[in-house]
Parts: sequence; structure tokens; C-alpha cells
Amino acid sequence: MGTIPARALYMTALEVTKSNVGTATIRLGFPEATAGAIANAAAGLSAAMAAQLVWTPVDVVSQRLMVQGGRLNSVPDASTCKYANGIDAFRKIIRTDGPRGLYRGFGISILTYAPSNAVWWASYSVAQRMVWGGMSCYLCKKDEDGNENGIIALRPDSKTVMAVQGVSAAMAGGVSALITMPLDTIKTRLQVLDGEENGKRGPTIGQTVRNLVREGGWTACYRGLGPRWASMSMSATTMITTYEFLKRLSAKNQEVLQ
Repeated sequence: MGTIPARALYMTALEVTKSNVGTATIRLGFPEATAGAIANAAAGLSAAMAAQLVWTPVDVVSQRLMVQGGRLNSVPDASTCKYANGIDAFRKIIRTDGPRGLYRGFGISILTYAPSNAVWWASYSVAQRMVWGGMSCYLCKKDEDGNENGIIALRPDSKTVMAVQGVSAAMAGGVSALITMPLDTIKTRLQVLDGEENGKRGPTIGQTVRNLVREGGWTACYRGLGPRWASMSMSATTMITTYEFLKRLSAKNQEVLQ
């Protein structure tokens, strides 16, 4: 229920921001490559913020459902289950806490996902240019009308385009994971590990960072980097190839209509 509206908001904010910021940066005199990276970073930032308007309430509801009735590994029953289903949880949260109850953790989610998306889209833009530049010697053909002028033009087929986009997405996922991993580690520690000490209030962000550094040095902030890298790369590759394919398909349909 949350994926469709959240992804729709994400992609809408992404395209609108990318178009407007890209035009503005070109007018300001930035080189095309730099303008593209800036536009993609801004688009990723705004898209993540827009999507969290839907994702945060969905997360709150789903997490409430997941943790209820789980004490002592017992089978949930009427006495331990506070919510019957997602709709019931939504109604009861609104009734008891108001709309603010659905947006608990909204700030930390923005702090986590907005920078990650900004870095990913900027890296994706740069990675695509690097990959196309590296493959140009294999993909370039002499222009049919160029004769001996040495004019060459890229004429990749759809499979090559998808392959380049997939490789670029994987590279961007790695860069994003590397840069944002410490923030994600701190977020996870705050939400899961340090908040389970006999029901006591968990430590602050500063205390969590000091605990991590004390336990394993600064490298402790990069625990789980490999799985996170793989997860982000696979997810991003699947998302971007599907997204770009649908964009090309939509453009073709628009040309036919015109």
C-alpha cells in the first residue's frame, strides 16, 4: 500500500527537481558534467524527502505490527495484540497520538536517506559518464555521412544502454554506501542496539558515536559495509534499469502519438 504512492512521489520530485536545477545550473555557467551531478544530487535529496512523507507512516505502522505480541516468543493472542491489522493500527495511532504519531522518526529518516539519495544520484551521473567514456572505443562507429572526416557517433543498442546503466548503478551504490555507512550504523544503533537496556532511555547520538569508537575505533562505523554495498547495488541496479526502460518506452509512445 505504501510502495506505489511513495515511489510515485519519489519519481515525480526527482524529475521535476532534476529538470529545474539542471536548467538553472547551466544558465549559471557550470560545465555540463558538473551541472548534471548537481542536478542529480538535488533531485535525489528532494525525492527522498518527498517519499518519506509516505514511507515514515508506513514504517511506523508496520513496526508497531511487527513488535506486538512478541514477548517471550509466545504466540500472539488477543491479550498481547494491540492492533488487528494495518488499518486498525493506523486508526488507533491517529486516535491516541494524532498525526504526529505517524511521523515518529521522520527527522532521523530524512537525515539518513536524503544524503544517501543525493550521493547516489550524483555518483550515478558521474559513473555513467565514466563508463561511456571508457567504452567509447568499443561502441563508436564511423558516421555514415562522415566519410573520411573521422566523425564518430555512439550507436549503442538497448541492451548495451541497460548494461551501462546497471554497472553505473552498482558503482553509485558502492560510493553511496561508503560515504553514508557511518550515519546508517549510528541510526541502527540508536534504534535497535542501545535502546534495549532494561527499558532505559537510549544514549544520545554523541554517546552512541563515542561508544562505537571506544569499542572498535572509527572502523566500527563501517561494520556490515560489504552486505550494505551488495544490497544497495542490487536494489539500485534493478530500480534504475526498470525506471530508465519505462522512460524510454514512454518517450517512444509519445513520439507515436505526436
